[in-house]
This record gives sequence, structure tokens and C-alpha cells, in this order.
Amino acid sequence: MTTAAWHDMVRNTWAKLAARLPWLRWVEKWGISTGSLMSGVLTLLVFRRGMEYFPWFVGYLLLLWLVGVAFAQVRQELATRGRRVISMVVDYTVQTLFHGLLLFLLPIYYASTTLTSRNVLFLILLAAAAILTAIDPWYKVVMLQFRRIEILLFGFGLFASLNVAFPLLRVQSTWALILSGIVSMVALTPAFRRGVDASWWDRLFRAGMWAVIVALLLWPVRGWIPPVPLQLTRATFAKSVDRLEPEQPVSNLSVDEVRTWQGITAYTAIAAPAGLREPIYHVWRKDGTIVAKIPLSPISGGRPGGFRTYSRKTDLGPNPAGSWSVDVLTAHDRLVGRIRLVVTP
Repeated sequence: MTTAAWHDMVRNTWAKLAARLPWLRWVEKWGISTGSLMSGVLTLLVFRRGMEYFPWFVGYLLLLWLVGVAFAQVRQELATRGRRVISMVVDYTVQTLFHGLLLFLLPIYYASTTLTSRNVLFLILLAAAAILTAIDPWYKVVMLQFRRIEILLFGFGLFASLNVAFPLLRVQSTWALILSGIVSMVALTPAFRRGVDASWWDRLFRAGMWAVIVALLLWPVRGWIPPVPLQLTRATFAKSVDRLEPEQPVSNLSVDEVRTWQGITAYTAIAAPAGLREPIYHVWRKDGTIVAKIPLSPISGGRPGGFRTYSRKTDLGPNPAGSWSVDVLTAHDRLVGRIRLVVTP
């Protein structure tokens, strides 16, 4: 039996079964989406305890890269030769793996995102990609209409994953961001082809050019991307700090109390991967205007409950009433978190 005849037989058999059992049409339309969602949730549960599963995470990422990118040409050749069933199985496998990866990344980026800042837009983009890969009819339409979107999605997923992975190897968050952009473009080398006969050197050259472009573009927009996996675990204004614990934490305060305290203390605890050292700053603002930028001791990762640190401001001006905030920033102005205080007259 030829391949084409076998495919026709499979399609005819499925059509007869679907005519007898109407629920199979639902399975045909939504079954993959349901399976992809369940697989993603399972992935999320497996990795729920976080970065201790880093080797598994890297293995999962390599599997996705191998099936989705390294075999990109093989997948296209299967479809061209009429082996659509095998090609569809590979495509669905890629979709399911990719969806599981995005679901794993979402809570990590959510923990590092300041929802009242511009870096929330990256989290929204990540969530949109996860939704697209979960709903099979949408994913099919987008892939058929805009085939290059699949490559963009893969590049985005690889970048978002590596941006989490490199700090676990003790690379500071901003340099991890740039390095992730470069490596994700180089990893897409098999997809950079111009014509069937394009050489590997040509593909590697094009991937390298895009790597440089992406690295240059990432630097000015670094503040729009959460500094994963850094996250603010505790943050408050307080009267003072004793034994690295805040005394009398507050979110509202009167001018008289501020004067009695002779200043305000901003206390923060930041979780980071073990072995990572990251310089940070407290940027004090009053009514949106910067009044101080205070360098702190570099955070040291792996501390239970996060690395605890604080800054204190005693010169609050003749009228301290207003809206105060402190931004926790990395050395290259990436926002880790923000705390607010209202001083009433």
C-alpha cells in the first residue's frame, strides 16, 4: 500500500467514525487543545517547587529545541512528501511542548513583575503566547496564515527560557538578558535558510547578524522586561530595622509621626538564585520626583526568605507630606519591585 493510499484510508475511517460518534468531531477540534493544556498544567505541577528542577528544565528546553527548530526542515520535507499524518503528529508535539514551557515560565515572570510598571507588558505578551498555543484552532489559523510567526514564537520562548536559566549559572540579570537574546538567535540557525540549498555557513551568518541586532535592541528596552528570577519577597516602610527585621512597618503615616521618628526606613528582601551576586539600589521618590538614589550591598542569592537590606532617609524636606515610593533597581536600572507610603498632613 502506498503512503497516499494509507492516508486516504485513515481519513475515510475517521470520517465514518465521526459520522457515527458526533463527539469525535469535538475531539478533532478541541482534543489537542485539551491535551496541551493538561500537559502544560502537569509540567507546571512537576516544576512547582522551582529552580531545584533546573536540570529537568534544561532537558525540556533542549527537547523542544530539537523537535521544533533542529527538525524544522525535516518537518517541512515530511509535509511536502505527503506524509501529513507524521508531520501533524510532530507539529502537535511541538505545540504541546511549547505550551508546557510557557506555562512553566508564567509564574516565574509573574513573581518578578511589578504590576504597576511597564515590565507588566512582557508578562502580558508571555500570557498571550501561552493562550495561543493552548487553543488549537487559533494556533492552526495563525500558523497557516503566518508561517514565520512560528519561528518568532520559538525565538521568544527560547529567549524567555534562557533569561531565567542564565542567572541560575550566576550571570547577572542584565547580562543574562543580552546573552539570552544572542543565544536564542544562534539556536534558530536551522530556521535561517534562504532557499533549499542554503549552506549552514549562510544560515549561521544570518543568525549571527540577527543575534547582534537583537542584543543591540534589548539594551534600551531592558527596563520593559522583568529581571527574572529576582523577586521581591518582603517590602515595607518602617520606623527602623533591628537585626534585619523592620520595626513598626507602615503604609500610611502622619507628618508629626515622621518628625518624631526623625526619618523613614525602606526595608526589602529579595530572593535570588544561590551563588548570584547582584548590585542593587533604592531609588526614593516623592510625588514622582527622584530625591535620592542609595546604593546597597550586592544581594547574595540562596538566602531563605530572600536577601534582606534597607535604606534610611532622614532629610525629608520642610514638608514631608505627599506620596513616597522606593524602587528597588538593579545596577542597570531594571525594576525588581516597588513600595509606597502616604504621608498625610
